[in-house]
Amino acid sequence: MKIRALEETDLDFVHRLNNEYANMSYWFEEPYQSLSELQSLYKKHILDESERRFIIEEESERIGVVELVEIDFIHSNCEIQIIVDAQYSGKGYASKAFKMAIDYAFLVLNLHKIYLFVDVTNEKAVHIYQKQNFKIEGTLQEHFYTRGQYNDCHVMGLLKKNWISYGGHEPLQ
Repeated sequence: MKIRALEETDLDFVHRLNNEYANMSYWFEEPYQSLSELQSLYKKHILDESERRFIIEEESERIGVVELVEIDFIHSNCEIQIIVDAQYSGKGYASKAFKMAIDYAFLVLNLHKIYLFVDVTNEKAVHIYQKQNFKIEGTLQEHFYTRGQYNDCHVMGLLKKNWISYGGHEPLQ
């Protein structure tokens, strides 16, 4: 498995993922986006230094998307997001791709912190994030509206000093 830069030829795949209600509700976003809008956003952000978008692949098969967004080089942090196509769920792709993106953020971009927002009821995702040593930093009450109601979300963060690197080193205390 690998992650690689998002290419314009991947937009049909991303469009399909972005228009699945189950996927986008976890990102707290509306599952409605035209392919034309996605193409326009791609062209607009192609040279944007505040984003890194990756396709998750297994033997040239697209599995999902992992993104580093809101990259802030002054404060040295970013948000991470991931979607794995439902047909590949439960096979370990999310954990592996998530770790690859984290490694990229810390090793290549030299960031200090990665953060994310996760629905408090999404226990599967919280577990994946905690396995990567993310800590719950707080809970935002009724912060996102999805599936017909307002939902609480955890803000989770990972500091570089607590990151488990390639060598599997224990987090620093």
